[in-house]
Amino acid sequence: MTDVVIRALDTSDAELFDTLPDPLGAREGHRLTRHRPDWKRVALRDGRVVARGAWWGGPDDSEPVNLNWFDVAEGEEEAGAALLRSAPWQVELELNLPAGWRDDPVLRTAADTRGTAARKAGYELLVERLLYRWTPGCGLPERPGRLEFRTEPDDAVFFDALRRIHSATLDAHALKDIEQGGLDRAAQAELDFFHWCPSPREWWQVAYTPQGDMAGIHIPAHNPSGPCIGFIGVLPDQRGHGYAYDLLAECTHFLVEQGAEFVAAATDRGNFPMAANFAKAGFPVVKERLNFDPAQ
Repeated sequence: MTDVVIRALDTSDAELFDTLPDPLGAREGHRLTRHRPDWKRVALRDGRVVARGAWWGGPDDSEPVNLNWFDVAEGEEEAGAALLRSAPWQVELELNLPAGWRDDPVLRTAADTRGTAARKAGYELLVERLLYRWTPGCGLPERPGRLEFRTEPDDAVFFDALRRIHSATLDAHALKDIEQGGLDRAAQAELDFFHWCPSPREWWQVAYTPQGDMAGIHIPAHNPSGPCIGFIGVLPDQRGHGYAYDLLAECTHFLVEQGAEFVAAATDRGNFPMAANFAKAGFPVVKERLNFDPAQ
């Protein structure tokens, strides 16, 4: 077997990226994603593409924020690992999969091949996530009307709320940030993401009970691919009342009122309470995601 050649692409040879089969439907899944040609890399054996990766970032980012398209031909796990190891960007890998992929032998083999390549390159699975997509056909979730929602211009209010929310969280990314830098780091990471999104700062809202106590926050957002539920969080001392559903319903209505024709969302597979709220609000699971951390 000949050696693998790793190549970065540019506009002159970007078509090479499209020569590998697409059993996981990544092309359709990235229909609204804009990948830069120079952030694409391929592994070739005998001139044939056997692995490919497309790194992604926002339009103003100078470096990719993640690798969200990674394909490996069956039996070419080592080539896939070499592609990852040789990349100049060691960022989180998102492996997006069709819903129910474990029940389909073809999809499961394709996912396992990619996961094996990632692990050979030193990546570790951080979390499995459920991806949702609400459309008008799902029907708008009913607003319970139990909370009052207000805009809040002071980032410090959101920072404090995020610290309190993440003091008792099930979110794997937040738990990783807490482990590495405490609650301040976890809260700041969320704020940085909200500001990174191209949606207006004025959309952020704080929810209050009829007694005037803060219940939580919700962040309607647009990421570069479209409208999404940016964040839903209930303060620990207000849990047990089902307020996460109220926040989700309000966030969905808000985005639709801004003209959204769909609303994307995600939660960790192990976050059973939030997954139940998405189901109650009529959000169907459309994909699943495996998030891998790069080697340290």
